[in-house]
Amino acid sequence: MPPRRLLFLFIILILGAPWCGWGQTRAAKAKAEAEAKAAAASAEEARKTEALLKLPNFVLILADDLGWDDLSPFGHESIMTPNLQRLADEGMRFEKAFFTASSCSPSRASILTGRYPHQTDAEELHWPVPKEQVTFVEKLKDKGYWTGAAGKWHLGDEVRDRFDKVLEVDESGFQLPAGAEAASGEFSETTEGDAQSGCADWIPLLKERAPDRPFFLWLASLDPHRPYHENIIEDGAHPDEVRLPPYHPDTPAVRADYQAYYDEITRLDRHVGEVLDELEAQGLTEKTMVVFLSDNGRPFPRDKTTLYDSGVRTPLLMRWPGRIAPGLACEKIVSTVDLAKTFLSLAKIEKPGITFEGVDLSPLFKEPAKPIRDYVFAEKNWHDYEDRSRSVRNERYKYIKNDYADLPLTPPADVVRSATYVELLRLLEKDGLTDAQKIHFLTPRATEELYDLRLDPHELENLAADERYAPLLRAMRAALADWQAKTGDVVPEKRTVDEFDRLTGLPTPERVRPRPSKKQRVETETVAAKAAAAPPPAPAP
Repeated sequence: MPPRRLLFLFIILILGAPWCGWGQTRAAKAKAEAEAKAAAASAEEARKTEALLKLPNFVLILADDLGWDDLSPFGHESIMTPNLQRLADEGMRFEKAFFTASSCSPSRASILTGRYPHQTDAEELHWPVPKEQVTFVEKLKDKGYWTGAAGKWHLGDEVRDRFDKVLEVDESGFQLPAGAEAASGEFSETTEGDAQSGCADWIPLLKERAPDRPFFLWLASLDPHRPYHENIIEDGAHPDEVRLPPYHPDTPAVRADYQAYYDEITRLDRHVGEVLDELEAQGLTEKTMVVFLSDNGRPFPRDKTTLYDSGVRTPLLMRWPGRIAPGLACEKIVSTVDLAKTFLSLAKIEKPGITFEGVDLSPLFKEPAKPIRDYVFAEKNWHDYEDRSRSVRNERYKYIKNDYADLPLTPPADVVRSATYVELLRLLEKDGLTDAQKIHFLTPRATEELYDLRLDPHELENLAADERYAPLLRAMRAALADWQAKTGDVVPEKRTVDEFDRLTGLPTPERVRPRPSKKQRVETETVAAKAAAAPPPAPAP
């Protein structure tokens, strides 16, 4: 090779060597940086997972139509509820907890969204929760929780995706069939025996949860919702064990109706015990907060759907070992609208958005005597029959405003068909009812009601017209008006038609299933209004 070419190659080798090494160094550096980033991301993911697994699990158990004092932790001596007693003994009992509505689906929609029923657009019975509504469950899911529901659903199809899994019982256990099949007023249940409790999928759901994440479970029973069946438990309730309020007549038929109700409560208690036992078997007791409550009051006249305490007061229990001391009792007023913010706070979701009403109840775990509310509010809307009322309650007094006082205080249709209501009708014909027992048959009703719950726990003496309570009446009116203004609560322009006969409880031609949603009804009424306002067609020439 010529000397000049050799010299040229030598120069290239000398000059290129550093650049080659620099390229190799740059590649190595990039690789090292990528590996460092991946390691950091992995460490961050591990940190998040570790933090996530430190969060509590939540199990919410929801009874269907259970009166607040119809179980042993709240003073009932004859109904057998050892597992609910166990839950109370190991946790906290809330003596003054209240629903936002004494109606099945509106109450559930309120709990799920942390809003008052009229804010959910699901304030009437069977109206589904619209997809636009924000729920605390989706916030938990976004945080990393596994979310599941089993049992009674009654929330519509548009919020199912907020749960990873939904095991729903069919509606035959709490709704009449559609069309002509409902004419008799008899339920056509598709399940038998213990499956009629609505609790059959509770334990399977608990076993199917994702094992590597905290979880939230919504476990909803059908007990003790009507209809009732005989001999569902061994050694059921006896007539002499029935405790009747003064607004129900004391007859054998009424006591038998209560006995069947008591037996379903005892069956429900057994399923609650199975959940507690399964949590223990999986080693989850210490990591799980269990919440028990009902959705509305007992399914009897003057209870369910009313704004009296027998309708809107709930047996709220909470257990969380290590965070809630055993055997605590909270005497302060709380609302089921508070549950959403409580779950979100305990899951360390600091910015859940602005839609959630209520307050966080967790400070009460350490200071149960700490006041966190001045008032609780509740509402009554259409439930089988039209009605509209609002209430505000403080620690001692309650004020009720009846917007449709021209209508009687008719209970739900399944209650109208009950043995207890039939007895009321029979005794009414014989003039055998007390004034308190006649309440469903009196019109017009009082437009305002005021009660002293300490002296009159059954709310039988209306103080609204008593001049001695005029300052209190004005204060309670103002509190209710302020709440209505803040939450956008206004009286609708049109009333909703009844779907059942008020005397027999049998369906009318107005009953359509599935029931149209609020949005669908508004759209239908808008079309009808436009058609009515349109000018008539010009006559043919």
